[in-house]
Amino acid sequence: MKTRFEPYLGAMPKRESHATVDGEPFGKRLAHLRKAAGYSQYTLADALGITNRMVAYYEGETTHPPTHLLPKLAKVLGVSTDQLLGIEKVKEVKQKDSRLWQRFAQVEKLPPKERKKIVDLLDAFLGKNQER
Repeated sequence: MKTRFEPYLGAMPKRESHATVDGEPFGKRLAHLRKAAGYSQYTLADALGITNRMVAYYEGETTHPPTHLLPKLAKVLGVSTDQLLGIEKVKEVKQKDSRLWQRFAQVEKLPPKERKKIVDLLDAFLGKNQER
C-alpha cells in the first residue's frame, strides 16, 4: 500500500540550467567581464560594497547570480543585465589596464586639494602629448 508521502522519498530533481547565448556559466562570464573591465576581485568588491570572498563565490561556486547586485554589477562592468546574465551576447570589451584604474580609484579617495594637483598634472601631460 502506497502512502501519500511516497512520491517525496526519491531524490530531488536537479534544477535545469538556463540556456545562454554563449553557453558559459554565470560565474565564468562574471570573471571574464571583471577582468575585461580592469577590476581585480578586490577592486570589484570595493566598488560593489561587498567582500572579495563574495566576488570569488559568485565567480566560482554558484550558478545563481546575486539578483540584488545585478543592476550595480552591470553598471560597474559597463554591460547590460541581459549581457551579464548571458541572455544577450556581450560585445567584445577592450581590456583596460587594471593597474591604471586602481591608481585612479586611489586618486578618487584623496582630498580635493590633492586630487586637483594630479588632475592638473594629467591635463598638462595630455595637452603636451596632443600637440605632437
